[in-house]
Amino acid sequence: MVRAPLPAPTDELSAHTPMMQQYLRIKAQHPDVLVLYRMGDFYELFFADAEKAARLLDLTLTRRGQSAGQTIVMAGVPVQALDTYLAKLVRLGESVAICEQVGDPATSKGPVERRVERIVTPGTRLDDGLLDDKADCALLAIAPAASRREPQLGLAWLVLTSGALRLAECAPEELDSWLARIQPAEVLWPQDLPVPAALQTALPGTAAGADARSRPSGAMLSPRAPWQFDASAGLDKLRRQLGVQSLEAFGAQGLQRAHAAAAALLSYAEQTQGRLLSHVTDLQVERGDDTVQLDATARRNLELTLTLRGEPAPTLMSLLDVCQTPAGSRLLRQWLAAPACDQRVARGRHAAIAALHAGPWQELRAALRGLADLERIASRLALQQVRPRELAAARDTLRKLPGIMALAASFDDPLLAAQHAALCLPDAPLALLDIALADPPALNLRDGGVIATGFDAELDELRSISGDCSAWLLQMEARERERTGIANLRVLYNKVHGFAIEVTHGQTDKVPADYRRRQTLKGAERYITPELKAFEDKALSAQDRGLARERTLYAELVTALQAAVGPWQRAALALAALDVLAAWAERAQTWNWVCPELTALPGIEIRGGRHPVVQAQVERFVPNDCVLLPQSRTHIITGPNMGGKSTYMRQTALIALLAYCGSFVPATSARIGPLDAIHTRIGAGDDLAGGRSTFMVEMTEAAAILRRATPQSLVLMDEIGRGTSTFDGLALAAAIAAHLHERCHAYALFATHYFELTAFPTSHPEAINLHVSAAEHGDGIVFLHEVQPGPASRSYGVQVAQLAGMPQAVIRDARRRLETLQQAQSAQLAQLDLFAPAAPLDDALEKALDPARASKPDPLREQLAAIDPDALSPRDALDLLYALQVVARENPAD
Repeated sequence: MVRAPLPAPTDELSAHTPMMQQYLRIKAQHPDVLVLYRMGDFYELFFADAEKAARLLDLTLTRRGQSAGQTIVMAGVPVQALDTYLAKLVRLGESVAICEQVGDPATSKGPVERRVERIVTPGTRLDDGLLDDKADCALLAIAPAASRREPQLGLAWLVLTSGALRLAECAPEELDSWLARIQPAEVLWPQDLPVPAALQTALPGTAAGADARSRPSGAMLSPRAPWQFDASAGLDKLRRQLGVQSLEAFGAQGLQRAHAAAAALLSYAEQTQGRLLSHVTDLQVERGDDTVQLDATARRNLELTLTLRGEPAPTLMSLLDVCQTPAGSRLLRQWLAAPACDQRVARGRHAAIAALHAGPWQELRAALRGLADLERIASRLALQQVRPRELAAARDTLRKLPGIMALAASFDDPLLAAQHAALCLPDAPLALLDIALADPPALNLRDGGVIATGFDAELDELRSISGDCSAWLLQMEARERERTGIANLRVLYNKVHGFAIEVTHGQTDKVPADYRRRQTLKGAERYITPELKAFEDKALSAQDRGLARERTLYAELVTALQAAVGPWQRAALALAALDVLAAWAERAQTWNWVCPELTALPGIEIRGGRHPVVQAQVERFVPNDCVLLPQSRTHIITGPNMGGKSTYMRQTALIALLAYCGSFVPATSARIGPLDAIHTRIGAGDDLAGGRSTFMVEMTEAAAILRRATPQSLVLMDEIGRGTSTFDGLALAAAIAAHLHERCHAYALFATHYFELTAFPTSHPEAINLHVSAAEHGDGIVFLHEVQPGPASRSYGVQVAQLAGMPQAVIRDARRRLETLQQAQSAQLAQLDLFAPAAPLDDALEKALDPARASKPDPLREQLAAIDPDALSPRDALDLLYALQVVARENPAD
């Protein structure tokens, strides 16, 4: 199909019809988004927009008339179905400008005045129909580094539905972790600049043919002009937004790259909403070392919010989320995504859960059930996009607050007391809603019936005139039947044609002379009389004036409630916190979880630990201990596939994570010291779109861990090195284990099938061997899922293959081959000291490597010069090193 281009620049519109001139001027102001242009009961799209929308939404394309000699291509969506179509467009990564009729058709000379009231983008959605009620929708701006000497990226992100504004700065290599934590729906980045690797690879297009700019983070990339990322402008915008002279109180004064990101962020958000963001009144600065770091790989491997297959359940989030309110679910997700390193935060939540267990926490959960989403209603109120039914829901919630406050006051705990204080709201907003808003109000303001009777005398009078219609029409119908003798005559009202007297065709000969034909139907005629026409003018005028008056009163109500936005936001956050804490109290009681001890002493000591999600899925779960202390900080874990190694490692990480989130944990007891990060390298998967094999992905993730792990990090390594040859993999696994132990000093759970690694503790006293037990039964195997000291005796790979249904002939052949291989390799490997410390270079080798120290050519240097390092296997390199030592001894230094 040939795409219909926009007809002409806006300065060449004289040949177009007046309406198309108006449309083209509006479209020129919004060239990169779809413009929905209101025309009566439809939003119309024209030209290229129409063709694109028809493809994405499966709409019918029409061609009606011409403008400047060009056929007008159109597609439309009904006003009543706008939210449905908007939701689909936003899911496809499209942005949409909503152009409304703002003029009065009755007084307009030419096209009715129209303007874009708002722009809906993936990161600036506000309507419930476009949002996931249990997840935040964040808009993120990233400012590039100022120079190579100052490589920090600036981050600023905003959750428009709550007014939460955040700033941060990070190194480029940390961006993937921040993206995984923020989970933005839309990212702003300077156009024409190289896109960071974390945002670079485009996902495949959708089946509908959308050309959305989706990225691995799940966000749409929205390029902005580079000049919008201006640090000084961002600082000024932040100060004006917050109403302060300095950002010192927020700890944000010196974050110039974050200020640059904020400049683009706030400008974009204001542009899309068409107004200032009055509900954004606070700012938080976040730093990487404030929270327990979890990169995208760790979040995926631990299945925090999505399973490895990308499903929302069963996950840790799905298990924990028994919240009674959507805001509670969103806050739980936030706490899970960014647990504070400061142990005081988690201890406060632990104490609150304990206090809840001592009081009527079940009653509190029941009282929270069914509350309105006050946080999002407050935001829409501030942006003057709130609907009547939402204000009614807020009113109902405000009426319930006294009972919730009484319950919150019954618990003896500082954190719960703080939530109680935040629920103390002024009485005026509720009093105003009680007298001003109908109960219940109509669904849409345009239908009337939103303002309560008795609130406004003028509106009541106009409604009275309209309301008397039915009685007056019945009286007229009775009079006209008697006057004309037409027994089946009816007086009725139609929204399109107004009032009329309807007479069937068989009775039209009895129609009086003062009847004037208004409409002909298949079986009847409709007439109007001077008396009925006079009443119609009066009634319809009153109805129109009543609707106009109601719109004015509703706008005044929204304005009067602006002062309530801040208190409602604080109360909403308090309700969400109570909801999460009460949900965790329920989880702790249901699954017999205990309060962990967070201590300043290093180490992780878990007794009777259980994997929370797996335990919920199986009939019987075998608990296990995990003791990672400075004197035993590396665990080499061996045992069969399916024996439980991965579950054991993951449960340790999840218990530590839950403890720092503030939840009780699935264990008999747990003592956990300082923790700054959880790193994982688990499972196998490639990145074909990025040109990376399974082994390359494995090595990339392992390299990132070795660069970032610290003595306070928990590292899970599962089957590292299995994506390459046996000796390459073994060498890499040994080197990685040694680096974690000797350089990073991290707490490491290192699962492997390389039994050679069980020698690691013999040369590293701070490492121990563990194995998951299994028992052979005949030719089969029984998994006991118990973690016991010492190395495993064998891998049981053949037995696992038998359980998988491998043909018996293959199993028998594999057993014979395995026995042969074990006998052949046992003698060689017994002589190999894999973990012997590397010998330092002797003086002769140093001279050979440093020409300035060599007075004359020697055999060692000549042999080194002949080496092609890229052609050497690890084994060849080791043999060559021994050979070089021999050469060095035979040619001592002068």
